[in-house]
Amino acid sequence: MVTPKGVCLVQKFRDINFTILGRRTESPLVNPQFFSFEGLDSRGNALNLGETVLLQEEVNPLLTELREKNIIVTALHNHWLFEEPRAMYMHFESVEPPLVFAKKVREAFRVLKA
Repeated sequence: MVTPKGVCLVQKFRDINFTILGRRTESPLVNPQFFSFEGLDSRGNALNLGETVLLQEEVNPLLTELREKNIIVTALHNHWLFEEPRAMYMHFESVEPPLVFAKKVREAFRVLKA
């Protein structure tokens, strides 16, 4: 999707079975992967932003992969209480050509389990 202001937004959703307060959830708020690309300059660089839900045991492997690819990890936090398994959300960013960013993220996501 491209917004009226020219921001390209890509959404994906992970297939992880979460419960919140003991109830199964299929909410897209729980399993998101979001990516945006904006402000392409004359050198082909854009502001690239991403967010993904992670299982707790995926945090360190993904953090390592992104940092090795010179992608800045800007936040790691939870969104929910009383969820099973533990859901963590990681935000990351770079300024570079969008396809370079997308390829780096795809490679880094190989450490994810689902």
